[in-house]
Amino acid sequence: MKKTNAMSIGEIINKYLKEEHIDGQFNEQQACSLWPQVVGPAINRYTVNRWVKDGVLHIQLSSATLRNELTMNRSIIIKNLNDAVGKPVIKEIIFY
Repeated sequence: MKKTNAMSIGEIINKYLKEEHIDGQFNEQQACSLWPQVVGPAINRYTVNRWVKDGVLHIQLSSATLRNELTMNRSIIIKNLNDAVGKPVIKEIIFY
């Protein structure tokens, strides 16, 4: 028996996500889970809660000073998160 059109598990998963139109949601959740790696442990220590909805990453912080600093560097953080995911999935970040 000859194997034809063999696909890797990763290719099968990606195909399924695209067919079910949930690849965007998957990438958004991946960006949310990469937050600690992108900002580092010092900033992540002040992160109380985080979630993504419609390309907007919501970050709740326990430090008002840090919130102001991150707000000023928002575009850099968005770029770093999107680079980590490999796709432009995060359009905006809202800090609380």
